[in-house]
Amino acid sequence: MIRKCDHPNCTKAGTCRAPKSRDLREYWFFCTEHAAEYNKNWNYYADMTPDEIEADWERQTFGAPLKDKTQANTDASDYAKFINEFITGRSAFDRIPARSKLPTNVTSALKVFGLGISATWRDVGVKYRALAKKYHPDTATDKDNAATDFARISAAYDILKKHFGKK
Repeated sequence: MIRKCDHPNCTKAGTCRAPKSRDLREYWFFCTEHAAEYNKNWNYYADMTPDEIEADWERQTFGAPLKDKTQANTDASDYAKFINEFITGRSAFDRIPARSKLPTNVTSALKVFGLGISATWRDVGVKYRALAKKYHPDTATDKDNAATDFARISAAYDILKKHFGKK
């Protein structure tokens, strides 16, 4: 639903949301011009003392402090132990088996597209469309090698389609 800008006498669409207060539960809806003006002048920390600002910042950054000091100390001790073991006993962490490697044909197919092993199906689709358009025999500038290149791209796409479980 498109709303009218909440600024007085403005008839533009209110497409930009701006907070009414620090609790961020209610919002004004301004046009881009009035939203920029409002945001330039709005101060989240207005009417707060420096100590309140510091406490709010710490709460938002680190979370609310634990009321149970014993539990907080235990958690801190466990975390320190983990970090210490990680730093001093690195060889134990290195022996944890890595994720299974990709099959060679999948890695080769990704190389055809110029993609890394962390590529998603969407990445593959975008790259395939671009390469297919470039190397399709009907649209390629190098007609001699176009059929070969297009066949290589199509074969790689079929391998990746199977790998990602697409039909």
